[in-house]
Amino acid sequence: METRKVNTFGGATSFLFTEYQYVGIFMSIFAVVIFLFLGSVEGFSTKSQPCTYSVGKYCKPALFTALFSTASFLLGAITSLVSGFLGMKIATYANARTTLEARKGVGKAFITAFRSGAVMGFLLASSGLVVLYITINVFKLYYGDDWEGLFESITGYGLGGSSMALFGRVGGGIYTKAADVGADLVGKVERNIPEDDPRNPAVIADNVGDNVGDIAGMGSDLFGSYAESSCAALVVASISSFGINHDFTGMCYPLLVSSVGIIVCLITTLFATDFFEIKAVKEIEPALKKQLIISTALMTVGIAIISWLALPAKFTIFNFGTQKEVSNWGLFFCVAIGLWAGLIIGFVTEYYTSNAYSPVQDVADSCRTGAATNVIFGLALGYKSVIIPIFAIAVSIYVSFSIAAMYGIAVAALGMLSTIATGLAIDAYGPISDNAGGIAEMAGMSHRIRERTDALDAAGNTTAAIGKGFAIGSAALVSLALFGAFVSRAGVKVVDVLSPKVFIGLIVGAMLPYWFSAMTMKSVGSAALKMVEEVRRQFNTIPGLMEGTGKPDYATCVKISTDASIKEMIPPGALVMLTPLIVGTFFGVETLSGVLAGALVSGVQIAISASNTGGAWDNAKKYIEAGASEHARTLGPKGSDCHKAAVIGDTIGDPLKDTSGPSLNILIKLMAVESLVFAPFFATHGGLLFKYL
Repeated sequence: METRKVNTFGGATSFLFTEYQYVGIFMSIFAVVIFLFLGSVEGFSTKSQPCTYSVGKYCKPALFTALFSTASFLLGAITSLVSGFLGMKIATYANARTTLEARKGVGKAFITAFRSGAVMGFLLASSGLVVLYITINVFKLYYGDDWEGLFESITGYGLGGSSMALFGRVGGGIYTKAADVGADLVGKVERNIPEDDPRNPAVIADNVGDNVGDIAGMGSDLFGSYAESSCAALVVASISSFGINHDFTGMCYPLLVSSVGIIVCLITTLFATDFFEIKAVKEIEPALKKQLIISTALMTVGIAIISWLALPAKFTIFNFGTQKEVSNWGLFFCVAIGLWAGLIIGFVTEYYTSNAYSPVQDVADSCRTGAATNVIFGLALGYKSVIIPIFAIAVSIYVSFSIAAMYGIAVAALGMLSTIATGLAIDAYGPISDNAGGIAEMAGMSHRIRERTDALDAAGNTTAAIGKGFAIGSAALVSLALFGAFVSRAGVKVVDVLSPKVFIGLIVGAMLPYWFSAMTMKSVGSAALKMVEEVRRQFNTIPGLMEGTGKPDYATCVKISTDASIKEMIPPGALVMLTPLIVGTFFGVETLSGVLAGALVSGVQIAISASNTGGAWDNAKKYIEAGASEHARTLGPKGSDCHKAAVIGDTIGDPLKDTSGPSLNILIKLMAVESLVFAPFFATHGGLLFKYL
């Protein structure tokens, strides 16, 4: 077991280092692009310029805003990479420890897996907050009273975090799903051997993939959401009364919300690991759900306290050219509605993806008549699961905008992300439990231990889906807040959908998530094809492999996943990063505002549907495998035609829930934050085609 754990850790580390080499080249090139584009706004002048919002005042030169934006971009990118890498390192050590603790009972294994996820959650939430706070204070030494320029340059931090998250999610997602699909199709369906059987050449690559995709990629993703929502709130606050009156405490309200969130999540974690002990399998999922409820309830109290202490009773918020008066309790309601909308999205996601409820049981039942009906039921479930989360997001947007304009939406997004440490703990818990089961199988440990790790993993699948629901919901609010900041900064008075310039952007923007999903799905399919061929080749040519006397070539499968993911992550990444630059430069800010709105509206729907469909298919398969109820036993056992149909559904769902779905929320956020960073350039030099037509 120890050897394979080291193989898994070494494989994950070597993949990340290879990925980071390519990402480092991109970072360097894009940093130069940021500097050149923003520096050219005023012709690389070193003279002070009239402020955009404060009439009659002078702000720091555009050249220095370009320089500081580039620095904050690099800081955000490096913080995101470090967060993902450290999270992955924690998880790889936790995998083997969870397996060993499972020998003592399910309660001990649960505590180990959950605490490991919590360490990652706190690490990520606190590092993002500390680096952002230090960056603001260092930049303040140069900018002084020019808070408009200071917080405009800070937006690069969100861009850096999210651009790294995109490559982490797409690259990691392609890696893990290529290995998973290859291992499942040949191992479970064709050769009828258990999942994670050491005879299967793709199992090491599959376990490595869980770490680089679900841990490192997810960590970078949620860090990106946090960085962007903070930046969106700070940009709007800097041109409101907080910035005008130089009220630094009020200005730092978004950071205070996140700080209280860390304390609340620390208290909440104790309820899962110290105050209540898990003694039976059926207590696992309720314990994880309680984490969400307790953290949300405590956070509501925490927000009320800091809203009263940190904010003036009355202040003004910038609202598209005017200043809107808001009270501190109004802002409390904005954060609270985002927080509770996140909980609603979490519970709806759980209802549609947990095998404790009828939707997933219906999907499992549909496997009686084969894979086709399983696929039909799963797709229908995914589409239906979009309805309530969209209503929750819509209500959050309406209420928070009515109270505090775009700043209200930005802090609502922060409210949804304020319990990020708990969200990450229950999210990372899933892949840690999954790999613990893999190690138990590969090490030839007793069937009883495998049953315990499978029970942990089934609950983890649901919580991972809940984590994705949080990420997608917050992405919708974050990108809308960034969209508002972009429209204000670019000087767009109104976004008129009847204008041809805006409408063409709207329809193209709505198409982009489909194009992006097509690229990522095909990438997984191409990589999986190579993996399936290699696994089949090894089973057919290595003597004694099926009998357990021959040794599989794990390294070749790891190499196939690594090479495919590095190569295939570049085109989707280029699509997302280049679209705002091309549209803004050649078609102008009005068309770009249409592209952002279209991508937001269609991207959120596809992301929720894809994630929940994949999660439901996965848990339908596990429902049949576990055979915990009379109904489940009529569908099984493992290896039956019904189970094989469920495995095919799960295999189709893998790239949906772990590659395309989670990556889409990065697409909508990243395009919005990139547009905000480049807004001064687009406003000054954009729309080249329309100028000459």
